[in-house]
Amino acid sequence: MTIEAKTIATDYDRPASLDAPRAPRAQSRTNFEKWAWLFMRFSGMLLVILAIGHVFIMLAWDDGVHRIDASFVAARWKEPFWQVWDLTMLWLAQLHGGNGLRTVISDYSRNDRTRFWLNSLLAISMILVLVLGTYAILTFGSSS
Repeated sequence: MTIEAKTIATDYDRPASLDAPRAPRAQSRTNFEKWAWLFMRFSGMLLVILAIGHVFIMLAWDDGVHRIDASFVAARWKEPFWQVWDLTMLWLAQLHGGNGLRTVISDYSRNDRTRFWLNSLLAISMILVLVLGTYAILTFGSSS
């Protein structure tokens, strides 16, 4: 005779693995979570390098913050090197942060419908920031 422990929480609060810990799990067809995990590690390392370089160049180089104005930014973003640097920082930071928030949503949303709508809002906001940020970097200072 087995005695089952009483639980106060509802069924959806418990991970599926607790109900049948030895049951075979469905294998996913992709390794998305593995690649997302690896992306977080490598993008984090690259972002540290890009951000420290950015802070050093903008704050410690020449006159520091006293030289930064719209004309300085326009002149900087006319050079392809700085466009690539800042675009890389924008895209990596947005994708890194969005992936982290996707993980938090997955961990803490209890309802599938809530998870779907939160992930949809996250995707829309990420796309909006990436499109507007890329547009600003590539067209800033150019006369139309």
